[in-house]
Amino acid sequence: MNEKAKALCGRDRYTFDDLCEIIKILRGEGGCPWDREQTHESIRNSLIEETYEAVESIDNGDMTLLCEELGDVMLQVVFHSEIERENGTFDVGDVITGECKKMITRHPHIFGEAKVQTSADVLDAWDKIKSEEKKRRTTTEKLRSVSSSLPALMKADKLGEISKKVGFDFASADEAFSKISEETAEVGELMDGGDSDRLEEEIGDLLLAVVNTARLCGIDSEHALARACDKYCDRFERVERAVTESGKSMTELDMTELDAIWNKVKHKE
Repeated sequence: MNEKAKALCGRDRYTFDDLCEIIKILRGEGGCPWDREQTHESIRNSLIEETYEAVESIDNGDMTLLCEELGDVMLQVVFHSEIERENGTFDVGDVITGECKKMITRHPHIFGEAKVQTSADVLDAWDKIKSEEKKRRTTTEKLRSVSSSLPALMKADKLGEISKKVGFDFASADEAFSKISEETAEVGELMDGGDSDRLEEEIGDLLLAVVNTARLCGIDSEHALARACDKYCDRFERVERAVTESGKSMTELDMTELDAIWNKVKHKE
């Protein structure tokens, strides 16, 4: 163990600088073989996974776990920053400096003389400043700037909100809802046609119509679908338990029998 590593052992409390130093040691000469091999691309998914685990701890109201998961997210930020420090492009200090400057610039009502009355005013000002910084002059440029790596439901929701700001939106949730039946019919027409590319396109249109309906009802589509998935798992568990308690296995029953058990479970909720 080298002296720097030894100096970091056994403490009751650590600082952000200590975390940065630990990553430098792991990536440095004589460090951990795994850590030394990593690139932005190889740990890309870790950043996504750790972020979602932090979100899950928020959803579950588990603040002890949130503390841990935020640390894992922070580790990813420091790790990516260390890779670029080694490349000579930027370091974690540059990341922090850039973020601080951004927060100051985008809050002129706090760090300047601008006046706002509501949270909506703050968001409008934020969007305007951001567009000026990024030189996004048209709505199309703003639409195309939404990250392609976002979950598709979340991206669809963002696109709808951007379009709404220039008046390009359904007049009501009811109007958006009527689009669902139209898109459903188009999917139905293609179900047995063998044109999988067209079918995929129309299913995408159907999903977009559902997202727009949810958005105009004030519902987060991503969260709604996540709840539906959790509910499905809970119901499936009860169905499987009922089948097992009857002395059979799932594969011994046909779908009609399983569906009957599913409906019985559903009606007991």
